[in-house]
Amino acid sequence: MDINNNLKKFKKERTLVLIKPDGIERGLIGEIISRFERAGLKIVGLGIVRATKNLIDKHYPKTREWIENLGNNFIKTCQENNIKYDLKKDFGVNDVYNLGLLVRKWLIDFMCSGPIVKIAIEGNHAVEVVRKIVGPTLPYKAPPGTIRGDFAIDSPIVANLEKRAIKNLIHASGNIKEAQYELKIWFRKDELID
Repeated sequence: MDINNNLKKFKKERTLVLIKPDGIERGLIGEIISRFERAGLKIVGLGIVRATKNLIDKHYPKTREWIENLGNNFIKTCQENNIKYDLKKDFGVNDVYNLGLLVRKWLIDFMCSGPIVKIAIEGNHAVEVVRKIVGPTLPYKAPPGTIRGDFAIDSPIVANLEKRAIKNLIHASGNIKEAQYELKIWFRKDELID
């Protein structure tokens, strides 16, 4: 690969952002998009959709590792907050994997609860820059100046106890491979501009 192709590859890195139903409900679409544009990133695909369960099921991984991670994060959150629970009695599951499947179901239900704005973003190191602008997944860990730090107020422990997904406004692809996969399921090729 010559230097011009390398240059083009880095300038045209793309990632996916989804403004979740809570972000739309709170009227934050313009604010969120403007933060990416002010950082010098380009919007190359944009739309508002009502996601189907099938689409969201494709979006969230089904690997045992990812699902168990959801369950382990749930348990860790409860332990850190000294919350006592009985998996079987309180959540109807026997192990971390099935707990993860339950949390994944909450995610799917939440993402299907209202419209979603899908955004394809392009620019230098787009995946990493977008993740920095968005902030950490858990709103209380997101610093001021990030989207979640400035606008998200939900707590993972409250979400767990209410048996629902955490409302953190936005999804951003975690790495280049994930971004490439997610862009393909959310956008047709002709919906993205060069």
